[in-house]
Amino acid sequence: MAAARDLRAETAGPGDAVELAKGHLVQPWPFAGSVGAEARALIGEGDGIYITDGTGKKLIDGPAGMWCVNIGHRREELAKVMYNQAMALSYNTPWYTMNAPSAELAMRIAGHAPGDLSHVFFTTGGSSAVETALRFMQFYNNVRGRPEKKLIMSRGGAYHGSTYLSASLNGRPRTRDWMDGADDLVVKLSSPDPFRRPAGMSISAFADLLVDEFRDTLARVGADRIGAFVGEPVQASGGVIVPPDGYLTRIREICRDNDILYVSDEVVTAFGRLGHVFASGDVFGIDPDMITFAKGVTSGYFPLGGVIISERLLEELRRSNHPDAMFGHGLTYTSHPVGCAVALRNLDILEDSVLAHAREVAPYFQAQLKTLEEVPLVGEVRGLGLMGCVECVADRESKDPLQLDKDVGKRIDAHCHELGLLVRPLINMCVMSPPLIIIREQIDDMVAILREGISRTMDDLRKEGVWQG
Repeated sequence: MAAARDLRAETAGPGDAVELAKGHLVQPWPFAGSVGAEARALIGEGDGIYITDGTGKKLIDGPAGMWCVNIGHRREELAKVMYNQAMALSYNTPWYTMNAPSAELAMRIAGHAPGDLSHVFFTTGGSSAVETALRFMQFYNNVRGRPEKKLIMSRGGAYHGSTYLSASLNGRPRTRDWMDGADDLVVKLSSPDPFRRPAGMSISAFADLLVDEFRDTLARVGADRIGAFVGEPVQASGGVIVPPDGYLTRIREICRDNDILYVSDEVVTAFGRLGHVFASGDVFGIDPDMITFAKGVTSGYFPLGGVIISERLLEELRRSNHPDAMFGHGLTYTSHPVGCAVALRNLDILEDSVLAHAREVAPYFQAQLKTLEEVPLVGEVRGLGLMGCVECVADRESKDPLQLDKDVGKRIDAHCHELGLLVRPLINMCVMSPPLIIIREQIDDMVAILREGISRTMDDLRKEGVWQG
């Protein structure tokens, strides 16, 4: 204990945190060559749409943390809710007790959900939310006497989590190169990325191609073996892939016709990112069997996620011939009273003005980002709501990012950091998803810095002889 006290006494500044991280902290998504021995950019404070790094530099928080700080940093009303709830009830076991904030939050969330989604199971985040939805699908089919109906359909470019089953659905480059997964349970489909559709093909024809692939896969694998389709309305970490118009509604109908549960993964798109509490119904016109959510439900102030489940599914379980069958799934922090209290106040703030503001400012955000297509290194700018992606390519003819530089996004991020903007770099892409409270002048600042960061990166690549565009 004495050694631990000494260590705490020495952690006085940014330099100490860096050294402690190198000596003791394992970062997420590390490379084997630096695992357990690296320090990343230190963030000291946040305020509104801004953060301050370890050197005191003020930065626009371009990714809103990790798609999640929707109402902005340093909201005193959320801090007070955390304190007050912790002083009233800091925790209760969900195995045989419950708390009032979770019951009220479930009702409030169900009120925003499309279709007959009426009941909520709370988790600790997005990965556990997707894991819960998949385990519920397995349970549901077991109870209904269909133990063979367990395969899960997902798509290239998808990201659904880091737990074992949720991670098995991922389709992003490099995320599965050295990791195991439940590959025998997953059926992969193509990414719905219009930018990389076959040359000469219209977007509507591309949508037809994707739907045909879905039908062909059902015929080949057997609809009686497929339990669920899991899809993000907009593929977030895959590079903000906005699917062709009508594609999701057509997939939803095929799932309904073949008794396949449609799971809409709204971990990123829910709670205002696209201007609504849920995008499935309000933006894309679909009524899934389940919706998973996390991130923006508390604006990142507390770890919380969940699954909204169709009343139809629950009623079928209640009417089954196996009333004693147990859904053997739960988490120590399921329905955490502090997290649910924070989420309730966060939802108040979103409903009061932030959702409307996000809808009002989103077209300007998209239009200003789109001006970056003038830059020679940029292949496409795409997005929806307050999420956008700038994809860089070696040349627009081949659309090949790998001939250029696998980490060009990191180069741009480094320049932008110097200029006052934090970027989410994804290989050859820069993803932007600022807090929903951002105003037009701040959008102008963000885009201007990003433009300069890309320009400086182009100069670097030319000097190195990597790119001559």
